[in-house]
Amino acid sequence: MTSTIPPTVGREQAERRVLLVAHTGRADIREVVTEAADRLAEAGVTLVALPDEGPDLGLAVSDDRPVELVLALGGDGTLLRAAEQARPLRAGVLGVNLGRVGFLAEVDADHIDAVLDAIVARSYRLVDRMTVDVAVEVAGEIVYTCWALNEISVEKSSRERILDVVVEVDGHGLSAYGCDGVLISTPTGSTAYAFSAGGPIVWPAVEALLVAPLNAHALFARAAVVGPDSTVTVHLDPDGHDGTVACDGRRSFDAPPGSRVHVRRGVTPVALARIGDEQFTDRLVRKFALPVHGWRDQRH
Repeated sequence: MTSTIPPTVGREQAERRVLLVAHTGRADIREVVTEAADRLAEAGVTLVALPDEGPDLGLAVSDDRPVELVLALGGDGTLLRAAEQARPLRAGVLGVNLGRVGFLAEVDADHIDAVLDAIVARSYRLVDRMTVDVAVEVAGEIVYTCWALNEISVEKSSRERILDVVVEVDGHGLSAYGCDGVLISTPTGSTAYAFSAGGPIVWPAVEALLVAPLNAHALFARAAVVGPDSTVTVHLDPDGHDGTVACDGRRSFDAPPGSRVHVRRGVTPVALARIGDEQFTDRLVRKFALPVHGWRDQRH
């Protein structure tokens, strides 16, 4: 699932450009952006922004010219927006956390100087993260397709109702239950929505799909980890209620009763930029403030 890509491959261009995606409307972020733009400009790197964010951030708007990297300033939601921009360009995403947890970000705000130094020197490396593709089938016809970095969710459309589904793996029924919904997550997404739903944490190097029911009314309602080449299908009861299919909580589709939602490994990954050598275990402990000193340490 993961592979390291030299950041210089295909990026040797006369004009160096970095696309910024930021959480706008905050004075502290505007200040960080100004400092970053000045620092990069001194090194011959132009920082540009999305059309609806450029005026607020005081940056030129991105055009059709290529960019070598997408810099995300904000929380995980901002990084997911940045991934939408970077994925079709096959550019890396380098995240700086200016939010709360910011699990996907490479560094927190107090290390932004290291990020800018890495951009200038092209000393970052790109690591592919697995994505998921979804296809919604209605009456034998594919009516909607999308992708996600974290997860695909199939959830009830109305709060007061129950969504009746059958979950299948490679065409074989796994379980049927009434529920609030079902998540199909990547390893990256295992620390996001799926984590809140009680699913296991899956290390990024593990190639797998995580299936997690949401508040299911069933004896067997445990999260399951299936192979990366499997197809997970969520079949909505034809006599039941509508559902909503959401990709990373950002792009959605209203699925009528009887819909079949097929989720499989994504064709195109998202490349996350790394500038340090922090291990996933250490990041997990740091972000979730996990206790790593047990009774053995307390004896001394």
